[in-house]
Amino acid sequence: MELLERLVTLFAENGYLAVFIALLLCGAGAPLPEDITLVAGGVITGLGYGNVHIMFGVGMAGVLVGDAGMFLLGHHYGARIRQWRLVARVLTPERYAKVQEKFERYGNRLMFIARFLPGMRTAVFITAGSTHRVSFLRFFLLDGSAALISVPIWVYLGYFGANNHEWLAMWIRRGQNGLWLFGGVVVLIVLLLWWRHRRRVACESGTR
Repeated sequence: MELLERLVTLFAENGYLAVFIALLLCGAGAPLPEDITLVAGGVITGLGYGNVHIMFGVGMAGVLVGDAGMFLLGHHYGARIRQWRLVARVLTPERYAKVQEKFERYGNRLMFIARFLPGMRTAVFITAGSTHRVSFLRFFLLDGSAALISVPIWVYLGYFGANNHEWLAMWIRRGQNGLWLFGGVVVLIVLLLWWRHRRRVACESGTR
């Protein structure tokens, strides 16, 4: 909660722009939790420093612009981007191999799943762009669909818990666990659909 309090103070003093910039940093792989940043944005609106609905819009814009920036940098510079010092810290050879493995398993659907994988999100988006595995439009639609689930949860949670820190801390923990659970359910559904597709293809091939 110490980080949350610091962000609340910073955002209360500097408004929507500070929230937007912080979310860009989150998208760039800075060691700043996106969920806590969004909650802090919601908290300041609950304290009267802004409008929660506008904050939701700012949150969506910051998240999507940050994610799109990583994707487009990877798309423009290709494999060369992995040689950049700052990128190399986020996209280590081990993490790059892990992302490639997940792409082989989940395909383009990883763009949606990545929003619920905080430690992998930036690496996934850079890799997707640099390897040209998915078009920008498809990336944006999948990432945006996932953001429409996560962003309002955190912003409105901060808004409703602005004056009750104990309640807020409890629901932040529950929300984090809930999103992990949701992500796990999504992965299971994706695997089930993939398995059914493979089975259907195998049956069609066997009847020919």
